[in-house]
Amino acid sequence: MKGLYIVTPDWDDTQKLLDVTEMALRGGAALVQYRHKTAGETLRREQTECLLALCRSYQRPLIINDHIDLCLAVDADGVHIGGTDMSVAQARAILGSDKIVGASCYGDLQLARDAHRDGASYVAFGGFYPSRVKKYPVTTSSQIVTQSKSEMPLPVVVIGGMTEKDAAPLVACGADMVAAISSVYLAADPEMAARDFVRLFGK
Repeated sequence: MKGLYIVTPDWDDTQKLLDVTEMALRGGAALVQYRHKTAGETLRREQTECLLALCRSYQRPLIINDHIDLCLAVDADGVHIGGTDMSVAQARAILGSDKIVGASCYGDLQLARDAHRDGASYVAFGGFYPSRVKKYPVTTSSQIVTQSKSEMPLPVVVIGGMTEKDAAPLVACGADMVAAISSVYLAADPEMAARDFVRLFGK
């Protein structure tokens, strides 16, 4: 796992969501997380199925934020587990060994250790910078990336107000993936924005 990790915004307009996601995929995005905190069940299912077909056409994984039942229903590539969701161990037990299980670890290295023990595929740290989308304490130090990489073999994802400029030092510290929402989805040229992030990884 390496490169740009895009997280969808809370857009009800499915066609707009697909159009911008495809631009990002053309720009080299490596992984898509479907996250829509306010969607109803019908819209969430519709958008997931459409995004999954799109991701399949680009041979990129689609993971679902929180909704493990939806992941199973459409056979998506995995889930991302937050701090208030089910545990990584529970998700891994339900999904088996083949699916991706990502874990939000905020600024807490012990959460990452626990996630690794319980079978996580990657750990995500943040926020590092203020976000236009998500509200959280901006208290995470870049040192956590270095520490995690030295202790565990898991890929590290960094999130929180990511721009190409702000992400660069975290990639230099060893971050494997940079997660972005607004820096791609609200960009004037999402494909070029994605390419700018991908260049951080020497691709």
